[in-house]
Amino acid sequence: MTEPATVKAALTSQSIETPSWAYGNSGTRFKVFARPGVPRTPQEKLDDAAKVHEFTGAAPTVALHIPWDTVDDYAALAAHARDRGLTLGTVNANTFQDDDFRLGSVCHPDPAVRRKALDHLLACVDIMDATGSRDLKLWFADGTNYPGQDDVRERQDRLAEALAAVYERLGDDQRMLLEYKLFEPAFYTTDVPDWGTAYAHCLKLGPRAQVVVDTGHHAPGTNIEFIVATLLREGRLGAFDFNSRFYADDDLMVGAADPFQLFRIMYEVVRGGGLTADVAFMLDQCHNIEEKIPAIIRSVMNVQEATAKALLVDREALATAQRTGDVLAANAVLMDAYNTDVRPLLAEVREEQGLDGDPMAAYRRSGWATKTAEERIGGQQAGWGA
Repeated sequence: MTEPATVKAALTSQSIETPSWAYGNSGTRFKVFARPGVPRTPQEKLDDAAKVHEFTGAAPTVALHIPWDTVDDYAALAAHARDRGLTLGTVNANTFQDDDFRLGSVCHPDPAVRRKALDHLLACVDIMDATGSRDLKLWFADGTNYPGQDDVRERQDRLAEALAAVYERLGDDQRMLLEYKLFEPAFYTTDVPDWGTAYAHCLKLGPRAQVVVDTGHHAPGTNIEFIVATLLREGRLGAFDFNSRFYADDDLMVGAADPFQLFRIMYEVVRGGGLTADVAFMLDQCHNIEEKIPAIIRSVMNVQEATAKALLVDREALATAQRTGDVLAANAVLMDAYNTDVRPLLAEVREEQGLDGDPMAAYRRSGWATKTAEERIGGQQAGWGA
């Protein structure tokens, strides 16, 4: 059985990156819903992110999305983050919101469009240099809607060419994180549809090309923890995009749809040494109908709870049951850990850090929501249009 002090130490050192876009307005493809107090600028997003870190103690980095978070001076933005106890994390490229990308970006049949997309990716690396960010995250909406629309194999060649150019541009301490997605927005083929495709491209590029596992980007019934275990074994798991799904890429709060799945994933992370490796734990969520900051705080807590339970698995007892073929005993070891109420343990960890044991209650008492609703009047709220 893992000692409580060891569990506490692991939880204290865990860091969960929050996404800048989760603090802005979002919605469905039919409607984006606005809320009072939503940030209008990247700086105000960081102000909100600082509150999440203030009350959880576990969210010190913020991911940027370009061009959603475009500013004139990225070094100044990084300084703004530092002033609030944060650092700027992953830079996310956007090659899906330009009319020229209707038939794809780096996989587009027109070399001029491919060049435009590549220039954007290289510009994102320039931003990383200015912010001190380690990771560039790439998700491509590229694909086709109809059989025969484009040459499937040639699109993979175009993708490989673009990835190689970006990889060559990276600094020695920077990484490329390649994300995959089963489907959407394309309906016939997706150019990076699964972990195998992403892994194959990363393998050819080199060790600083890693795979991102977005927990919402799989077919129903996919064993995500197997994918996690395999990528960790191969040294190619670069990051998570945590969220939940019921049907497709719903971008719901992590752990909301299937908390047992999140626990199983986190057990494989613990088992494979992912807590101490260079695996980035990021949220990638859109809070459409709920309050932004409380939803993000709750999501951070959900990841912490799943991690705590995974750390409590009696790995010695589990290994014994597995070696002797005792199926029920092995399953019971996992279920005992999952069924443990870890909330008192996490409250204790927070209090030992000088934090309130209940981050949600502490945020409610802070009055930040009322303050921002009163002060953030006028201007254009951050968000994406629909």
